[in-house]
Amino acid sequence: MMAIRYEHIKTCRQTGARLGRLHTPHGTIDTPIFMPVGTLATVKTMTPEELADIGSQIILSNTYHLWLRPGSDVVAEAGGLHKFMNWDRPILTDSGGFQVFSLSDRRQIEETGVHFRSHLDGSKLFLSPERAMDTQHDLGSDIMMSFDECPPHPAEHKYVKDSIERTSRWAERGLNHHIKNGMDKSQALFGIVQGGEYSDLRAQSAKDLVSMGFPGYSIGGLSVGEPKPIMYRVLEETIPHLPEDKPRYLMGVGSPDALIEGVIRGIDMFDCVLPTRIARNGTTMTSKGRVVVKKKMYERDFTPLDEQCDCYTCKNYTKAYLRHLFKTDEILGLRLTTYHNLYFLLKLMEDVRSAILNDNLMDFKEAFFESYGLNVENPKNF
Repeated sequence: MMAIRYEHIKTCRQTGARLGRLHTPHGTIDTPIFMPVGTLATVKTMTPEELADIGSQIILSNTYHLWLRPGSDVVAEAGGLHKFMNWDRPILTDSGGFQVFSLSDRRQIEETGVHFRSHLDGSKLFLSPERAMDTQHDLGSDIMMSFDECPPHPAEHKYVKDSIERTSRWAERGLNHHIKNGMDKSQALFGIVQGGEYSDLRAQSAKDLVSMGFPGYSIGGLSVGEPKPIMYRVLEETIPHLPEDKPRYLMGVGSPDALIEGVIRGIDMFDCVLPTRIARNGTTMTSKGRVVVKKKMYERDFTPLDEQCDCYTCKNYTKAYLRHLFKTDEILGLRLTTYHNLYFLLKLMEDVRSAILNDNLMDFKEAFFESYGLNVENPKNF
């Protein structure tokens, strides 16, 4: 038996979007789902209890950063990531590949893996498909990611072709190592489809990975600077090459419009630092669009961030108070805006699931986009 199992419940007659459940060793997840990002074994400013209260079913942590600090061996000694951070629900870990390849001036790619220098102290490090597996085994996540290369955007066709072929070889090495160590029964390993904006390369990458029989598939290399219409086209061209009985995860996407568009195109899982990162800068997501609470215009605005929101922040605090917290560098301000943004996206995905169940996701999209201030045919970036 595999560590996870995807259960398809319903397909929306309006859009073809799918409703499902993902069964994992630490609980069942309703899909489509957004996963808050806890890079260093913490979703910034939020406690595990708060995350559970707002409906977080699964969170993501970062292999590269935890490998460096505190060290995956320390996490393993603590009993794994769940015990280390006091989170008893599912956890997904990335492979560290995206972080390594973002260090373009500090790395050297070889067939065996990648030599690079730490962004912390410049020390020499090496990450391979096998090392990425061992590190994630130490972390004990429910869902792991294969070690891959994320090509930049834009990139020439030949570069991306060479990259996906290496990524496929790395995926096979990682999967073999994972199975050899007997971890495939307790931790699920996803393959990551790459290929940039090139339809033929996305198809080739998907075909290679599907032939290996992963229990789930991620789509990487999007939301890396390309216009959203290109991202949506790539999804439309890639999804048909992935199995219907396995979960599909779009990596690094978290704006409200992209979540809805991704679901319509067949995506089950999303993650992004966007809601927590912009919250720390005083930017919030509301049913009427974004609100930057640091602005002078909110100095005497004694209404909640979003009158349609019933989160703790909106029920108890005003824009004027939140602005005051940010202008005086009070940590509470960051906590309250982060709480709201995560609640907003998790509630959005709950509403999306209800719309799929009721076969009216397209109607929901149009109403949401109009309220949020997005053009249905050509939505702007958040």
